[in-house]
Amino acid sequence: QVQLVESGGGLVQAGGSLRLSCAASGSIFSITAMGWYRQAPGKQRKLVARITSGGSTNYADSVKGRGTIARDNAKNTVYLQMNSLKPEDTAVYYCNVDGVLFDGSDFTSWGQGTQVTVAS
Repeated sequence: QVQLVESGGGLVQAGGSLRLSCAASGSIFSITAMGWYRQAPGKQRKLVARITSGGSTNYADSVKGRGTIARDNAKNTVYLQMNSLKPEDTAVYYCNVDGVLFDGSDFTSWGQGTQVTVAS
């Protein structure tokens, strides 16, 4: 009922930048929060950044000062701008969206993941 389409991953040199995008569509009445998580090989999936419908944000300590999350409410889209990338940022990045469907039920949805590889 909710589809997430991610884009923007790829290979980047250390010190470089990239911008991830995630567009949500489907039977969405409202979105409560949108965020990005990442999972490195052999490690647990962890929060990178999250933004609420009111614009409140929180970031993992590891990306504070280097990452910026933003959302376009009209397009149900969330963006993650990452600067000064480090090899340790290499991971699969997943978009996450929480909200309410038109039938009144809550939902949480995950994207398929996009690979980000930072070369040293």
